[in-house]
Amino acid sequence: MKVKDVMHKGVEWVGPDTPVSELARLMLKHDIGSIPIGEDDRLIGMVTDRDIVCRGIADDGFDVRSATARDVMTSEIHCCSEADDLSKAVKHMEELKVRRLPVINKSSRLVGMLALGDISNAAPRELLADCIKSVSAHHH
Repeated sequence: MKVKDVMHKGVEWVGPDTPVSELARLMLKHDIGSIPIGEDDRLIGMVTDRDIVCRGIADDGFDVRSATARDVMTSEIHCCSEADDLSKAVKHMEELKVRRLPVINKSSRLVGMLALGDISNAAPRELLADCIKSVSAHHH
């Protein structure tokens, strides 16, 4: 089974100057926990709901009226390819201790998002169990 078989397709990204308040509204509207950040047709970062809290709200100098995606995003983004075997992508998520991975095509264009929830029905149970244990331990 390949990543493209289970990923969320048609993931939209927003620019780095998007206000954090708009990111939060988009997350609420679409019931998602992360938003890719793109510039010049390339993925340059990712903002999660946790980033908004830990890199934003928890910082004494944080001003929600002026903060942008660039202020809270994670810029070292790990991706997987839509052609990767699902097991390889899950192992990658486990190593990185992340719940989501952006998915790119051969031209390095963002084509989807792979989340632990997407693979829960598709991946072999033991593969997923190890990954969930590893990723969950990261946040304790």
